[in-house]
Amino acid sequence: MSESWVDEDATAPPKDYNLVVPDGWFKLSLDPEDRDRSIIALAEQQFRGVDNAPLLKEQVMRELQKTAKDAYQAGGIELYLSTLRIGPLPLSSSLLVSFPMPGTMPASSDVHTFAEVLGRRGAEATVVELSAAGRAVRELRSEAASPSTQLGNELRTTTVKFYVPVPATDEWLILSFSTPLDPLAQQMVGLFDAVADTLHWT
Repeated sequence: MSESWVDEDATAPPKDYNLVVPDGWFKLSLDPEDRDRSIIALAEQQFRGVDNAPLLKEQVMRELQKTAKDAYQAGGIELYLSTLRIGPLPLSSSLLVSFPMPGTMPASSDVHTFAEVLGRRGAEATVVELSAAGRAVRELRSEAASPSTQLGNELRTTTVKFYVPVPATDEWLILSFSTPLDPLAQQMVGLFDAVADTLHWT
């Protein structure tokens, strides 16, 4: 385990955070003013050269609209959707970065107790050390997907969440990764862990 340089005794909260995501992950704007334009850009990219599926394209855009709206209302600030492929196989995955609503989370300093609570709720929850962001609670789940939130997918979905305390505050930053690729779940989880480990405060 690498040693973190984050100052857990910091007296001033960070101004921002940085995160490195793979090339091919599309950043979908959650801001209501930019949301539609961003959804159209993603749909145009995904359906480029496909002129015989207007109904499917419209359905995807409607589902993206609902996903983005729900994410924004839940405190989401960034949403990334993978557009990567291996041959004809889309490497479907997503990352939602969010700040939970005030009063919905325990004290951010108590990572071990929070991990225990998640464990009692059926999750595989552990306290991990992110290289530059410090301690975090990592929650792993595998469950039947909700088609309404997985763009029609009905396969088993793997989710990995990192609950990261924000230094010098009582807040958490949450990284919520998800993939419906059950046969590749182990490899995708490895990718999610690597992305989370790039998180650092600025």
